[in-house]
Amino acid sequence: MNIATPEKIQLYYLLVALAIGLLIGLERSWKERDNEHMTLAGVRTYGLIGLLGGSSAILAGHYGFILVGLVFLGLTLILLSAYLFNLFKNRVDPGITSLIAGLLVFILGALAASGQIIVASSTAVVVTVLLNYKSSIHHWVNVLTLDELNAVIQLLLISVLILPLLPNQGYGPWQALNPYEIWMMVVLIAAISFVGYFALKIGGPRRGAIFTGLFSGLVSSTALTLSFSRLARYNPTIIPELSSGILIACSAMFPRMLLLAAIINPALFKIMLVPALVMIVFTVLPAVFYLHSRTDKTETTSNPLKNPLELEPALLFALFLGIIMLLSKVLKHWLGDTGIFILAAVSGIMDVDAINLSLARMSLTDLSLSVAVTGIMIAAIVNNLIKGGMATFFGGMAVGLRVTIPLLLSAIGGIISLWVYIW
Repeated sequence: MNIATPEKIQLYYLLVALAIGLLIGLERSWKERDNEHMTLAGVRTYGLIGLLGGSSAILAGHYGFILVGLVFLGLTLILLSAYLFNLFKNRVDPGITSLIAGLLVFILGALAASGQIIVASSTAVVVTVLLNYKSSIHHWVNVLTLDELNAVIQLLLISVLILPLLPNQGYGPWQALNPYEIWMMVVLIAAISFVGYFALKIGGPRRGAIFTGLFSGLVSSTALTLSFSRLARYNPTIIPELSSGILIACSAMFPRMLLLAAIINPALFKIMLVPALVMIVFTVLPAVFYLHSRTDKTETTSNPLKNPLELEPALLFALFLGIIMLLSKVLKHWLGDTGIFILAAVSGIMDVDAINLSLARMSLTDLSLSVAVTGIMIAAIVNNLIKGGMATFFGGMAVGLRVTIPLLLSAIGGIISLWVYIW
């Protein structure tokens, strides 16, 4: 029986600390290989620094953690002396990146020897990536505008600072209003607007719209519809691309529905598959047509968008969401548990996932599979039609017709397939 002894465990920790130092040292040495005067430390030195941090952490178990601090202070003085020596002898400023990297290798080595293997290793990889992509990062900073920097700060403010402070519980009649859930939608819409802006800026209207629509649809196609509709109103030249992005997001909702329902009740997957595929086809084909019907197929990387973060429509939609949440509770209270299809239609106005999970759970006990699938698909149909109305209201008729007609045909196809395949 192979039992890991404390000595073997400590040896493993030290090997991880050594590997961390060698990884970062390899990147530093490769970057500075053409100029030996810029080199503060080589691969071996970084490896030794990792071992130094690991050994200090192990010894700290016997002599106290103040030992780690003292060794770190001594290492700092050594690396600082090497930096100043290079600076005054060669009259060239080697920069402090390698100095900081050396100190960080020591810390990560100490973390690894303390048993924080995943944290230390993951951080080492992130550090190596940051060091290796210096030119790209500097380029991004140079092309970043003041509005884009402000957008980053605002997004962090509403997500990292404000969202965790909000209570995650219901208030008002029937506890229908949940401040955390409502503000989460604000963050989601703002984040999609932010991602869409940079996707369009970096990849151009065609590739940016496809990328943002696909991945945002897996999270919230409603938020994507609101964001892209607003963009279309003020950027008519890219309406076909934005309309395609909305349709792609609406089609991406169905795989998410299938996955969530199948996780709860695998028997639902086979029954839902055909209606979902029919609705996907009616939604995706027009999106592909819009992208390939442009007479001018030249992809431009210039960004026609001016505001990378649309907070105003996100706040307005949060208000709308709160009203719908309250109305849904009122109707459910009036109807009770008997109006499954009506409740599904009402729930689809606001969200599909909630009714999807609810009916999937009910299908395990007291609800037939056909009724559950019909209710889920009704919610999806209503949700898509609502998004068509949103596209028309926020984006105008040009984007509204491009989005609403395919979604209407998709709804008709879904209803027919439900009637033929299920009922």
